[in-house]
Amino acid sequence: MRAAADVEHQTVTAEWEVWTTTARLVVTEPAALAAAVEIVRDYLSQVDAAASRFRPDSEVCRLAVAIDGRTTPSPLLRELVHAALWAAQTTDGAVDPTLGSVLTSLGYRGDLDQQATARRAAPTLTRRATWRDVHLDPVSLQVPPATLLDLGATAKAYAADRSATIVAETLDCGALVSLGGDIRFAGREPAGGWRVRVQDGPDQPASTIRLTGARAVATSSTLHRRWLQDEEILHHVLDPATGRPADPVWRTATVAANTCLEANTWSTAALVRGRRAPDLLRRAGVDARLVTAEGSVALFGGWPA
Repeated sequence: MRAAADVEHQTVTAEWEVWTTTARLVVTEPAALAAAVEIVRDYLSQVDAAASRFRPDSEVCRLAVAIDGRTTPSPLLRELVHAALWAAQTTDGAVDPTLGSVLTSLGYRGDLDQQATARRAAPTLTRRATWRDVHLDPVSLQVPPATLLDLGATAKAYAADRSATIVAETLDCGALVSLGGDIRFAGREPAGGWRVRVQDGPDQPASTIRLTGARAVATSSTLHRRWLQDEEILHHVLDPATGRPADPVWRTATVAANTCLEANTWSTAALVRGRRAPDLLRRAGVDARLVTAEGSVALFGGWPA
């Protein structure tokens, strides 16, 4: 873990690796940093135990092998599934939490840095379920048997939202939590507000924005989490309609919204919808920044300056 101070904004920062990405925590009270790190680490550990499709003891993995596809979820898994179903309904299925088995069949089974080439586990890409087949009631969670939920995108965004809010409320300070491309701000702002540099890699177009209030930014990308399978380069953003990686019309999609869950939902949906993304974002009324496959930038709504 790395820690640093920002003299201009009177903030302190800690960073560590988690979920094959970097967690970054910034707080406005230096004395609160150690406690804030403990809060965020603990919350992320709980999310991992509930929703990771890469550890066989997680709740979603145990659900996938349950004979009747039914479980009594923990309160946290219930929240995460509820968030995923909200994202699916809001985007008319562009963001679908039932793609875990499809991703596995395509070769995405773990740390992609450690698997140069992936081999298909099964010859078929037939979908076993859609988000409409996921039933969550006050007591139970049920999916079609052998369905592996993939809550990765929405769970990471929800984790950024909740952990930033918990830190701000518990420690009475301003907090920024960044999990890869998902960033959430909560509590008191530093002098001058929160400034964020939006850039998906050192050679990609960059934009520095200033945000005020409890706001969020999320970036989804077709440039990362890529792997080689059967001499084809694949990426992790799947089109639920085809069960294949979405056509990379956009390198990245970034959305600013009130919550990270909302921002990530629309940034992921934009990549999935491809050429229809501009209409989607305009109808949603969100502030967004898209980078085309050629590297040009398109802005939508009131993209913050």
